[in-house]
Amino acid sequence: MPRSVACKVNAVDGDMGLADHSGGALRAEGELRRLNEELERRVKERTAQLEALNKELEAFSYSVSHDLRAPLRSIRGFTDVLLERYSSQLDARGQEFLRRVSDSSQHMDRLIEDLLKLSRVGRAELKRQSVDITAIAESLISELHKSEPERQVEVVIAPGLQGTGDERLLRVALDNLLRNAWKFTGKQKRAKIEIGSISDPEPAFFVRDNGAGFEMTYAGRLFGVFQRLHTTSEFPGTGIGLATVQRIINRHGGRVWGIGKVNNGATFYFTLPEYGPDGVY
Repeated sequence: MPRSVACKVNAVDGDMGLADHSGGALRAEGELRRLNEELERRVKERTAQLEALNKELEAFSYSVSHDLRAPLRSIRGFTDVLLERYSSQLDARGQEFLRRVSDSSQHMDRLIEDLLKLSRVGRAELKRQSVDITAIAESLISELHKSEPERQVEVVIAPGLQGTGDERLLRVALDNLLRNAWKFTGKQKRAKIEIGSISDPEPAFFVRDNGAGFEMTYAGRLFGVFQRLHTTSEFPGTGIGLATVQRIINRHGGRVWGIGKVNNGATFYFTLPEYGPDGVY
């Protein structure tokens, strides 16, 4: 009799255990469903915020492109007319002032154009694919040679350089790096530019030159917008090129940094991980 009772009790306990397990599974499933719904809601909210932000940026870009650049063009146009038609009525100092106004308005127009390019880089959709870094570098160097055929620059491009990322944006990044190298070697009698890669301490590509270089104390300023370590009288530019490079590489989940020494050239490195910071492009 006691045995029979014990068996019944055990059977009841077993049923209760199954019930508890089933109830726990249902609760876990419900919690998982709730979390998924919450995640979906947050993703929709975030997407809506990003779409609104993009519309604001587009409106701002349109305003900058049209409302700000038009007055600048007028200033430059009228200044050029004054120089062309009435320069004889001005002394040398007056003519110099007008030339400065014209040059400054032209420089401001370039700054606005570069800022617009920088904003477009931040909004552009990334299309991930295998990219032939060597071929892009060769194409860009060919363009630079054509722009200044009188310059003698030794260029060494490593064969077989391959990366993963958006080909169009990586071309923009390389273009900025190579134009900088070309520009800052302008005063070298034997200019040299090298494009290659390293594997230690981590896989990275680099653009190296033997140009003006920079003081490492100020290396942190290199990638800021409008940050320049050389005057425009020494080397022309807007100070946005390296900021553009950093934004592109950051969007690929990589990083970029520079090493240099005054009058002994500079090397800029950048990494291109297989995936972006969120695991996908």
